[in-house]
Amino acid sequence: MSSLIQKYNVPGPRYTSYPTVPYWDSTTFSKEKWIESFKKSFYESNTSEGISLYIHLPFCESLCTFCACHKHITKRHEVEEDYIDTLLKEWKLYIDLVDEKPIIKEIHLGGGTPTFFSAENLQKLINGLLANAKKHPNHEFSFEGHPNNTTKEHLQTLFNLGFTRVSFGVQDYDLKVQEAIHRIQPFENVENVTNWAREIGYTSVSHDLIFGLPFQTKENVIDTINKTKLLKPDRISFYSYAHVPWVKGVGQRGFNEEDLPKDEEKRELYEIGKQLFADLGYVEIGMDHFALPTDSLYEATQTKTLHRNFMGYTANKTQLMIGLGMSAISDSWYGFAQNVKTVKEYQQMVNSGEIPVFRGHVLTEEDLVVRKHILNIMCHFSTSWKDKNESFGFLDQSIDLLKEMKQDHLLEINNNHLIVEEKAKPFVRNICMAFDVRLQKQKPETKLFSMTI
Repeated sequence: MSSLIQKYNVPGPRYTSYPTVPYWDSTTFSKEKWIESFKKSFYESNTSEGISLYIHLPFCESLCTFCACHKHITKRHEVEEDYIDTLLKEWKLYIDLVDEKPIIKEIHLGGGTPTFFSAENLQKLINGLLANAKKHPNHEFSFEGHPNNTTKEHLQTLFNLGFTRVSFGVQDYDLKVQEAIHRIQPFENVENVTNWAREIGYTSVSHDLIFGLPFQTKENVIDTINKTKLLKPDRISFYSYAHVPWVKGVGQRGFNEEDLPKDEEKRELYEIGKQLFADLGYVEIGMDHFALPTDSLYEATQTKTLHRNFMGYTANKTQLMIGLGMSAISDSWYGFAQNVKTVKEYQQMVNSGEIPVFRGHVLTEEDLVVRKHILNIMCHFSTSWKDKNESFGFLDQSIDLLKEMKQDHLLEINNNHLIVEEKAKPFVRNICMAFDVRLQKQKPETKLFSMTI
């Protein structure tokens, strides 16, 4: 395995979208085209499967140096109300474009730190979003909670509004690691919020762990998972730390490169975690995710309904996902659009009656076909091009690019069908890269992506 890690540990996308953001074509995109694709997707999917909302709540009281999200650091909580008012105005701009009530199947509150906001203000936000919409009968509402500031009131208020799933950012329990990433949170804080969520009635509690953090050792990972074992969350995200300090605005310079576990050492942390999760009864889902067999994410793998979008893996597929808030990304299936990246500009644009999109991409026919293949590989570890509608111009080159992985017994290609072998799951991003027409035709000349392993 070590030789494979050395061979395939290269920079690559995480494929929460295709095309990936650096390969969006701004020359063919316009706000008018985005609105057109939004309407098309809304009318195709609203009454059948509903729509998803991703709400970006960017405020944090302090900077975590492992984080690559778009955030705004402040201790001034008076920013909450103005920001929520702007979110609701942005939502109204979208509602005014259609003449049907939106049916909301999925809401996810991300950030930043959603629990920076008071329970009262989060209630105002959700009630405002639902005032001119309907809940889908099988809706799933979720939010990201910081163990240090999530209160019982947060959990109870959101549960009363229909939220049944919460994820807590744990990362690692070792104090030296926590100090390096500027995220000090004792086990007791995680234990409290996990127990409160269960007492209130949340049906899915998730813990986010990260491997490859500065100063992290296998002893750290084992200790963190042993502590996690005591709480037995329904889902575990076990992410590879994405070191991308060259990205503007990312605060990943609080430690030196040599402080990070490298290649084989880093991969060992994952393998240890994976085995421990299996011993505890968790099933590996797609890439980086593990779930108990009682969780909806596992059920989605069995019914082949697992989906992946900018929020990561989800058991609820919707064709249309609208991103509200500073830097949020929307997905109409036919196109992507991203909002402006500062709170000030976001509020100025929305308050002037303008949908605050600043860039995006209109998918071509080839993009749509390639997107399906990459989704199939990321969600189901297989894909097929038996039907002529599943073929695309670069397919022969893609298969050719995978020859070496086939020789390394990482995948099987027969009868116009690709199957990823079990031992190849760590390299699933590499397999997707072979199908990534835009990346293969225009290899990046500068650092764009984190390492695949």
